Amino acid sequence: MIHEEPWPDGTPGWADVMVPDRHAAREFYGPLLGWEFDEGSPETGYYTTATLDGHAAAGIGTPMPGTEPAPPAWTTYLATSDVEVAAARATAAGGTLLMPPLTVMGFGSMAVLADPTGAVVGLWQAGSHTGVDVVGVPGSVVWSEHMGTDSTTARAFYTSLFDYQVVDMSGPGFDYVSLQLGDREVAGIGQYGESMPSPTGDLRPSWSTYFGVLDCDASAALATSLGGTVLSAPEDTPYGRIAVLRGRFGETFALLAEIPSAS
Repeated sequence: MIHEEPWPDGTPGWADVMVPDRHAAREFYGPLLGWEFDEGSPETGYYTTATLDGHAAAGIGTPMPGTEPAPPAWTTYLATSDVEVAAARATAAGGTLLMPPLTVMGFGSMAVLADPTGAVVGLWQAGSHTGVDVVGVPGSVVWSEHMGTDSTTARAFYTSLFDYQVVDMSGPGFDYVSLQLGDREVAGIGQYGESMPSPTGDLRPSWSTYFGVLDCDASAALATSLGGTVLSAPEDTPYGRIAVLRGRFGETFALLAEIPSAS
C-alpha cells in the first residue's frame, strides 16, 4: 500500500539507522530488503532514504562530524502533528529529551527522547517528508514494538502521549499489549519473560523494527552471507515467521514473513 500523507499522531511513521559507514549499510540492506537509495546533499550529512519502487521505506544516517556517536541502532519515530507539544508532554510524563525539538530544513521537525524505562524513541512532525510512504510489502516496516522489563511503566508513558487504545494480548509467561489508533493496530509493548526471552540476552528496554520479507529463512541466510548475524533463528509464531538479526555494525532488527493460510 502507498501512503503519502502525514501519519496519524502516535503511528510509528518512520524508522532510521545510524551507522558509521552508510555505504557499507547500503551494501547490506540493499540486497537484503530490495532497497534502492536516494542520498541527500552534504547539508543533510548525506542522509540517505531507502526506497521501494521510488517510495520512502526507511532512512540511513551517519553521525554528524564533531558529535559523540551513539551505538549503531534502529530508531522508531512516532508521528505527531506538533512536536513541541508532544515533547513537553513526554517530559511531563517522565521522559528525558536527548534532542530537543529541531526543524530539519523543510523536511519536518523532530525530537529524540528516552522514555521512563530508558528506551530511545523519536518524534516526527511531517513537513515535505511525511515518513514511510510504502507499507505492507516486502522490504517495508511491518511492525514496531517496545520490549523491556517494565511494560507497566512503558504503557502508562505512551498512553499519556497519544490517544492509544490498549488491547491485552497476554498469556501464561507472555506479557504483551497492542496499541491501537481507531481500529488499526500500530505497535506493541511487551515484557521479557519465560515465553519472551531477549534474543540478544540484553534486557535493556528498546524499540524494535520489523521488516517484511517473502521468505524468512532465505532472508536470514542472505543476511549472514552479507555480514550480519542471526540472533534468533526463524521461528513460526501466530503472526508469521520471525527472525531477529544483527546488522554489520551491531544494530538489531527483525524479519517477518507472513505464513500463508491453509486453503
